[in-house]
Amino acid sequence: MPERLKKRAMRVVGARQTLRALSEGKAETVFLAMDADHHLRQQVEQEAGARGVPVRFMATMEELAQLCRVDVPSAAAAVRKDVPPDGRDEG
Repeated sequence: MPERLKKRAMRVVGARQTLRALSEGKAETVFLAMDADHHLRQQVEQEAGARGVPVRFMATMEELAQLCRVDVPSAAAAVRKDVPPDGRDEG
């Protein structure tokens, strides 16, 4: 599953985008950095729990950013479930 975070079309990065994907029912799995702001972590965890989406924890925001291949530390990311495994967007 973490390898799907490397493909831009298969994931969203950032707390706001992750919360949006959760609210729209488009998140398959959420990745959350343990060193992110407590309130932000709590908000993402609560939304994921309410939607039955599993949360996987990463040690740091830098580690999550490296996994997602982005240049800025990231508090959260989500694998999208509305994209086929080949990574091509259906929209």
